[in-house]
Amino acid sequence: MNRRHFISSGAFAAALSASNPKTAPAATPKRALMKLGATVMGGGGRRGAAGPEGGSERPQGGAGRGGGSSEQGFKSLGRWGIKNVVATAQIADGRQFATVEELKRLTDTADKYGISVDILNPPFLPSSHIDREQHPAIRLGESPQRDRDIEQIQTMIKNCAAAKIPCIKYNMSILGVLRTGRTPGRGDTTYSSYKLKEAHADPPLTRAGVVNADRYWERITYFLERVIPVANEYKVRMACHPNDSPVPPEGYQGVVAVLGTVEGLKKFVSIKESPYQGLNFCQGTVSEMLQNPGKEVYDVIRYFGSRKKIFNVHFRNIRGHRDDFMEVGIDEGDVDMFTAMQAYKEVDYPYMIHPDHDVSSPSDSGGEYTAFCYAYIRALIQAVDRPA
Repeated sequence: MNRRHFISSGAFAAALSASNPKTAPAATPKRALMKLGATVMGGGGRRGAAGPEGGSERPQGGAGRGGGSSEQGFKSLGRWGIKNVVATAQIADGRQFATVEELKRLTDTADKYGISVDILNPPFLPSSHIDREQHPAIRLGESPQRDRDIEQIQTMIKNCAAAKIPCIKYNMSILGVLRTGRTPGRGDTTYSSYKLKEAHADPPLTRAGVVNADRYWERITYFLERVIPVANEYKVRMACHPNDSPVPPEGYQGVVAVLGTVEGLKKFVSIKESPYQGLNFCQGTVSEMLQNPGKEVYDVIRYFGSRKKIFNVHFRNIRGHRDDFMEVGIDEGDVDMFTAMQAYKEVDYPYMIHPDHDVSSPSDSGGEYTAFCYAYIRALIQAVDRPA
């Protein structure tokens, strides 16, 4: 192209415009894609069990806990403008999978209130301690029962696809959620806390016996090799929650918690590589893995988010560091939650961000802190969605 032709062309005009900010067209601002979400549960059944130190995973956002998501739970979320949820189906006959009809009843109920069931909680593989589990075979590596349980997960994947539920959340934890007590917080609240130096393995071993890293990885790999191909076929994401058990490298109660470190999570997502194999990214749990979460967690978000391995976010805060921390209010911990939200926007994270684990207060009937978290998350999403 000669000079005269270049000057008369659109290429020259575009180059001139780009070099002059006053004449350059304004770039379209990048929008935040994440959604405020909730976990809605139903009445009856058992609550998520704890590790032997007395902590527990406390799901938020529903009317009660247990067997299935209730209509009242969906109705209550409507008042906060929540449109996307993790939910649990009512399952009959003692099965470990929901039928298509049961799942459609769940989604139809949610739809009445303008809510989308984005993730299903299956009836097993929760975050409970293995000694309390009714269906432990997958995590214990016990065949042939683990094969039968895996078949039920495979059926659940197929049925979720038919019911248009795009994701299943699960947990491969053996030790559950380990905590050592509670610490006084602001007002009349107390915070679930963990100090490794105060932890006592009682009993010394779980029903799993000694589970070193190789054994644990074998069981995880066995599961993924049989489940992820089905998830690929039916296009249902499988979101694994990290081990909420900050144990020493040599293990605790005989178990090396391989999904309790960032390096372990990196290895996990590389097994059976797939767009349908990823994490329920519990930001609180990941922060508990780090020596300086207030500086380190943002790069962890970017690592997994840029690789599209985050399928759901539990948005909670801690004060402290690995081996010594407390679960504090969402707005008062060591992690800058605005900076964390910016990191999710930066990697174009498109799914739910929702509260996880209540602080405890004798005067909170079960909804006040959760509502505060909804408002806080909503405000952060709106803040990062504004142009700079």
